[in-house]
Amino acid sequence: MNVTLADVVMARERLRGAFSPSPLVRLDVEGDAEIWLKLENLHPIGSFKLRGAGNALLAAAPEELRAGAVTASAGNMAQGVAWWARRLGIPATAVVPERAPAAKTLAVERLGGRVVRLPFDRWWSLLDGSETTTEPGCFIHPVANPLVIAGNGTLGLELVEALPHIDTVLVPWGGGGLASGIATVLRELRPEASVIGCEVETATPLTASLAARRPMTVAHTPSFVDGIGGKSMLPAMWPLAERLIAGSAVVALDQVRQAIRLLVARHRVVAEGAGAVSVAAALADQARGITVCVVSGGNIQADVLAAVLKNADQPD
Repeated sequence: MNVTLADVVMARERLRGAFSPSPLVRLDVEGDAEIWLKLENLHPIGSFKLRGAGNALLAAAPEELRAGAVTASAGNMAQGVAWWARRLGIPATAVVPERAPAAKTLAVERLGGRVVRLPFDRWWSLLDGSETTTEPGCFIHPVANPLVIAGNGTLGLELVEALPHIDTVLVPWGGGGLASGIATVLRELRPEASVIGCEVETATPLTASLAARRPMTVAHTPSFVDGIGGKSMLPAMWPLAERLIAGSAVVALDQVRQAIRLLVARHRVVAEGAGAVSVAAALADQARGITVCVVSGGNIQADVLAAVLKNADQPD
């Protein structure tokens, strides 16, 4: 699988006018590094997934979409595909893990999409390619799809244009489609910059794989950080990760809670657990020079957010 800067530039042309670039604001925190927030949580669906989903669907031939679009997603890519499917006038189906948060599945249905639940292991088999879905429609892989990665890479173009001397980008690591897309751009336009994949302690496939120099399977513990934390490095993504990702950062669940509270208190920004992982990493001394934390999404359930803001114990 190969994605080039030209692919990302073409993706930006396809997406032009569909949504505005996400805001980039300075994080109000003390320290030596200059830290910025790329607020992807402020997109119409509350997530960066509009980028990749849109590029994949807009690049598809009409006959490919005759039966609609299908994706496998814990929630945000499902919303991205449903949002674009409604715009294109086609049906959308989201295959989700059975514990997918209601806030995300209800949003998919509100956008007109159909939700199909599977046990986590069966759902994961759709991601790692060991099983294919029987749902009708054009399958849009949420991560390992060159068009999705190129669409995600448009975020990298925005970063380089806004901060030409950027040094570090901290990116939540789910499957690697966002980090790889951003790193594709930086490798060409700002090769001095490092892209760091940020994980939570409940599942660290990137960290394990970088250490072993091969795709690894790890223990996976469900938590309120539901947008990232897969049980393995997707084999199709390993060559990109090995070539483009400079390293990884692992944060604890309580550090994620602290980051969510800080974003709300100082910037009135609501991030979901996955979206706050990059900020948690920056606060844990992972920021270097001019650093951007990608706040990848803001689709957090109200009760989870309330518990975090009250500094209450958060259920796993």
